[in-house]
Amino acid sequence: MDSFEGIVEFIAVAESRGFSAAAKQLGCSTSHVSRQLARLEERLGCVLLSRTTRLVSLTDTGAVYYQQVKDLLTGLQQANELVNLQQINLTGTLRVSAAGGFAEHYVAPALMSFAQAHPELTIDMDFNSRMVNFVEDGIDFAIRYGELSDSNLIARKLVNRPMMAVAADEYLQHYGEPKQPGDLKNHSCIVTNNDTWKFIHNGVPESVKVKGRWRSNNANAVLQACEQGLGIAYMPKSTFTESVKGGRLLPILQSYWGSGSSSWIVYQNRRFMPLRTRMAIDFLVQYFAHWHEDENL
Repeated sequence: MDSFEGIVEFIAVAESRGFSAAAKQLGCSTSHVSRQLARLEERLGCVLLSRTTRLVSLTDTGAVYYQQVKDLLTGLQQANELVNLQQINLTGTLRVSAAGGFAEHYVAPALMSFAQAHPELTIDMDFNSRMVNFVEDGIDFAIRYGELSDSNLIARKLVNRPMMAVAADEYLQHYGEPKQPGDLKNHSCIVTNNDTWKFIHNGVPESVKVKGRWRSNNANAVLQACEQGLGIAYMPKSTFTESVKGGRLLPILQSYWGSGSSSWIVYQNRRFMPLRTRMAIDFLVQYFAHWHEDENL
């Protein structure tokens, strides 16, 4: 196996666009960084960086190499951190409030992995969409989607959640397929707690007020209603992953899907946070650092 020597320095230079900045970031001399990069390029037999008197930039080959080794280094760092986590014996009960299909299908399995690494830790997940009182309810942190209203809480983003519009083939056969968002006014839509759907096309946003005969604030209920042909649904992509893969639902209005909102970890002041809570939050942020909805379709 080729040596990993020089890769850390290469990534630092690529991201900071300079040898001096990279050296400062890594806590070493500029000459060390330059020497390591030269050896790396010599081993690979190609030029990774284009150097001028004012700027350092990636060559085409360097850009491709950067993407590959960045993911590799991230994976190694995560592996090291996971091993370190396993050396700490966490105890007590971690209480998590969660809502939505993303929390059920993705966050819960992630916390199961965390629980496996800490056999003396108990995790209590409460699936409820209401806004909790962290003190009275004894909640350590919550998983929430969309805009956050309480500015007194701390929020850390887990993932971006781009949208997808879908319908069952049965519905489309009977009522036709909408070709643009405005057509939804003539369709039955499965409404959540928001009946104004936001789309975007060629950079231009468009909002459509929709209506239908099925309304629910539960993602699984929306999914099942859509599969039963009760109307068109518009939610984050991961809601429909398995149904689209299985052919039970068909994507529509693809060129108009909006960017959606984000899923967040919400909690109180970190200063007095138990170690189990802090480590669980850090674990989830790291776990979802490279998670993308598109990769799950």
